[in-house]
Amino acid sequence: MMTRMPWPAVVIGALCTLGAVRAVADPPAAVTGKPARTRIALAQPLPAMDGGHLTARIVEVTYEPGGASAPHSHPCPVMVYVIEGVVRMQVKGQPEAIYRAGQTFFEAANGIHQVSANASNQAPAKFVAIAVCDHDTPVTVPPAASSEGK
Repeated sequence: MMTRMPWPAVVIGALCTLGAVRAVADPPAAVTGKPARTRIALAQPLPAMDGGHLTARIVEVTYEPGGASAPHSHPCPVMVYVIEGVVRMQVKGQPEAIYRAGQTFFEAANGIHQVSANASNQAPAKFVAIAVCDHDTPVTVPPAASSEGK
């Protein structure tokens, strides 16, 4: 018998997995004697989704200096945390935005990314995107495909 897991549990599980990966790279607070610091990096209500078919994917994206992606879309909501560098983003109908390491942003499903690029020509930029889907779809699709498949 398969048990349905509510989407908040899937997202929390994905974020805990990301934290566990980070904890392997950083020594525990008890070893260094410094207390842990926490902050809520992003809190975003998600749209109603079919809780019986949820999938969370964590994708790490690296743009080399001056690098960029072609225009694209995400069929599902995406939460983003910038790990390193500075990125430029623009979704159709919205102003261009700059995000630096430690900043977060939310991307609603089916927005068309006209700009997704490293804002620097000297240093790489890296971010982690967490996509939460309730249907089988690639995380990134061409803009024309963004309204298909739901």
